Amino acid sequence: MSERASTDGSRPDVPIGGRLLEGGAKGVGRLAGVTGIDRTVEVAVEEAIVRALESAAVERAITRLIEDGRLGEAIEDAIDGDQIEATVKRAIDSEVADRIWEDILASDKAQMLVERIAEAPEVRVALASQGVGLISDLGRQISRAASAVDDFVERILRRVFRRKQRAEPTDHVGLVGRGVSLAADAGILAAGFALFTAMLSGLLQLFTDEKIPGWLAALLSLAGFVSVAVYFAFFWAFEGQTPGMRFIGIQLEHEGTPEIGVRRAFRRLWATVLAVIPFGLGLLPIAFRDNRRGFQDRVSGTDMVKRQNRILAPWSQNRVPGAPG
Repeated sequence: MSERASTDGSRPDVPIGGRLLEGGAKGVGRLAGVTGIDRTVEVAVEEAIVRALESAAVERAITRLIEDGRLGEAIEDAIDGDQIEATVKRAIDSEVADRIWEDILASDKAQMLVERIAEAPEVRVALASQGVGLISDLGRQISRAASAVDDFVERILRRVFRRKQRAEPTDHVGLVGRGVSLAADAGILAAGFALFTAMLSGLLQLFTDEKIPGWLAALLSLAGFVSVAVYFAFFWAFEGQTPGMRFIGIQLEHEGTPEIGVRRAFRRLWATVLAVIPFGLGLLPIAFRDNRRGFQDRVSGTDMVKRQNRILAPWSQNRVPGAPG
């Protein structure tokens, strides 16, 4: 019996009464669709739902749920943090997000934003401070090393000359510290001369195929010596220290002040030349005397002392708009 039912397309697991009701329901549905009754019922139900939501009773019921805290608990239960996190991660890792970021970065607005950030005073001050801070730290390290070598050389020479060892540390600078600052200044001057010579040679080649003539080379050498003299005299007179001295934190002083003056600066300059001429004997007292003064220091009445100061670039001191004093 069941096999015959299956061959004629009927369902053997549904009783005949159920099949009759199912057929009747389908017929009623088709009839309602033809006559438009189903659409009328949908509109009536929709209207009833809207009126119910707009009624005062529903509003009071929602207010009670909010006041009792049950609505908030239901929302918190519905929101799963792990699911939200996973959904956000999938959205970020998707190809759509990659395309959106590519479009954003390629836009003119993004370029304007990058330019605005690069030109911001805050960024300029931060970069300058970082770079200058690195140079300042390097100078302090070199200064400490030079000071240690100066102390070692002084102890050795005091034994050689049978002089009493120093009981307390001194802030006066020895030969090694002065030599390091001189080397830094020499590097600055050499870079300046090289740049000037290259520019001059390039200008000459624009008008002639010849290199720098001998008379011009001699004139440049003389100008170089004059430039060196002016370089040291200028910084000694007006700053009390050259850039090389500032790099390792040492300074010239006269009676406790860095205001050396032009006359005293030139007096120290020619006295330094005289101290170097006899095989540097005029500089030897710097290595073992208590005040570490050389011939040039005694003639000019100056002392070279340690003054650790932070190296500041002019552009790093720009005021940030709106920043406090």
